[in-house]
Amino acid sequence: MTPPDRQGAKPAGAGGGIGPALRDALLATLVAFGLFVVMVGLRSDVSPTGALFLRQRWDDVALLCGLVFAGRLVVSLWGARRPAAASPARARLAARAGAVVAPALLAAAFVLPLIPGIGRSQLDLATLVLIYVMLAWGLNIVVGLAGLLDLGYVAFYAVGAYSYALLAQFYGLSFWVCLPLAGILAAFWGILLGFPVLRLRGDYLAIVTLAFGEIIRIVLLNWVSLTGGPNGIGSIPRPSFFGLPFNMSGDPGTFAGFFGIEPDPIHRVIFLYYLILALALLTNWVSIRIRRQPIGRAWEALREDEIACRALGINVRNTKLTAFALGAMFGGFAGAFFATRQGFISPESFTFIESAIILAIVVLGGMGSQLGVAVAAVVMIGGFELFRDLEEWRMLVFGAAMVIIMVFRPRGLVGTRTPSVALGRRRAIGAEHVAEGRG
Repeated sequence: MTPPDRQGAKPAGAGGGIGPALRDALLATLVAFGLFVVMVGLRSDVSPTGALFLRQRWDDVALLCGLVFAGRLVVSLWGARRPAAASPARARLAARAGAVVAPALLAAAFVLPLIPGIGRSQLDLATLVLIYVMLAWGLNIVVGLAGLLDLGYVAFYAVGAYSYALLAQFYGLSFWVCLPLAGILAAFWGILLGFPVLRLRGDYLAIVTLAFGEIIRIVLLNWVSLTGGPNGIGSIPRPSFFGLPFNMSGDPGTFAGFFGIEPDPIHRVIFLYYLILALALLTNWVSIRIRRQPIGRAWEALREDEIACRALGINVRNTKLTAFALGAMFGGFAGAFFATRQGFISPESFTFIESAIILAIVVLGGMGSQLGVAVAAVVMIGGFELFRDLEEWRMLVFGAAMVIIMVFRPRGLVGTRTPSVALGRRRAIGAEHVAEGRG
């Protein structure tokens, strides 16, 4: 008999019958009312005379509480009837679907700039999505494969961005030279983070990594002579196409002049899009290849059980440090690209919310799943733009969508796993048979 785990457990009130479900829904509604009565029901506003007054929105509170009641009731009733674990047939079906979805997404990414009607705004959004895909794939090495909960991943993103900006401005190095240097410096800081947390697990590891991210941000904010402090660094050099700059002059030494085409600002946008696509695919390729190597299998063994990992003679210290270093390196690459794309960076771009978003992408997609992380990045970053017209309700709708996904897909959008090494025929296994690790 399979022992129950966290994912197999049913929610409170799902024991059977409408009575427990109603009690659970009423309790959730009561908690929601306690939160919404202040956060939504009362709002400070400015009167025509310029004085502040409290505007009451009890209709909105009632609507939200009603939605919470109905949603929790549906979840409780559905949880009482759903199977505790996914069937092998469902796991095989998900594996086949993944074999089709991944090439389709890759083909769509390659032809996106060629689709009629795709302009600069769409390409900018696609570039932003790919930045988060690359960051999430890098964090997936630390969290999804090694099982080390890292809440300060944005620190390596910042190290890569500032490394490129400072090296390009003070030493005149090109983007192609600064890119690997930024990754190496970020990996170095990943190792520095790894040493103090070698003996920490779970919540303690999360707190220390969170503090590390805040330390980096505060240093960037206060070291004015080097980083510019809150004013940031501007006029960051843009990358060129193998020495051909993108400008509107049309001279023979420019991109447009060399290829004999009409100068257009969209050329640089398309180049940056394909550049981040290549970097993201490089991250994906390295992650897939390295997880099949001994170090990759050591990461997964560490995620499953650190004590058993030590008993088998695996060097836990080196295993953790390599996970932190490699994940940080890809964060540094993404940071360098972010700096050259924006042309300006400041500490405000590297707050804790960025780490939370990247971690949410990894968890929402399915920890350890490359395809799931990519799909989650598209949903979270690209889908967020669909709610922009909702203004102040945008974050509420977005958060509710994430809650719904995690309730119905607690292991992420892609919950199946494929063994890194298999004897004979490879079989997809359900995620409920794989530990997520607790750092």
